[in-house]
Amino acid sequence: MIARTRADRSPPVRRLASDRGNATVEFALVAPLLLAVGLAVLQIALALHIRATITAAAAEGARAAALAGSDLGAGERRTRALLAGNVAGDVIEDITVWREVRDGALVIAVGVDAQLPLLGLLGPTVMHVNGHALAEQQ
Repeated sequence: MIARTRADRSPPVRRLASDRGNATVEFALVAPLLLAVGLAVLQIALALHIRATITAAAAEGARAAALAGSDLGAGERRTRALLAGNVAGDVIEDITVWREVRDGALVIAVGVDAQLPLLGLLGPTVMHVNGHALAEQQ
């Protein structure tokens, strides 16, 4: 066993008087950044939820209009009914339904224009979503 002298030992770590209150200052500097990141994540989640809801409603409206014996108005009514009781229903600007031919097949399309509810001015504010369905033959 080797005996250590008092000079070999390191002095005990002491907290300096000038370090008092550092945690408060660090929190004040970091908290706004964490809050901004958290709000950005919530904003993206809301925009993706609205996009998914509108896409599903447009596709369902196209399927309703594509049924045999149905008209284009049925697609718009179905799309509006699905969006009526939802957060996405408040941001809808226009719903259009039309027929088109793709690769020789008659397709019903439903287009939905919506305003994204963004808190900041960054990113797109207008969204256009289409839903398609093959028209049934009578």
